[in-house]
Amino acid sequence: QVQVVESGGGLVQAGGSLRLSCAASGSTFNAIGWFRQAPGKQRELVADILVGGSLNYADSVKGRFTISRDNAKRMVYLQMDSLKPEDTAVYYCRARDIWNVYWGQGTQVTVSS
Repeated sequence: QVQVVESGGGLVQAGGSLRLSCAASGSTFNAIGWFRQAPGKQRELVADILVGGSLNYADSVKGRFTISRDNAKRMVYLQMDSLKPEDTAVYYCRARDIWNVYWGQGTQVTVSS
């Protein structure tokens, strides 16, 4: 059974940092990424990492966020630095395999000004 579980969200002041973790297990994944959704807005891609190691970032987070993977632990991380109030959202981990996409339950990130 595939499991995708996020953790690491919380409340942080603008300019601060958080690291989100995604534990994805139960399949061979082609890609694992992070999405976020703020109230009243569309869910958007933040960053993802592909099997070959390619990285993609939304323009809004380039230079501030870093996605990485620990294959031994089957974990994917999102290091978020220089956080801004507009980063406030529920962050979701998304894993893909040949058959399906799988979503985590989400973790709340709130950035105060």
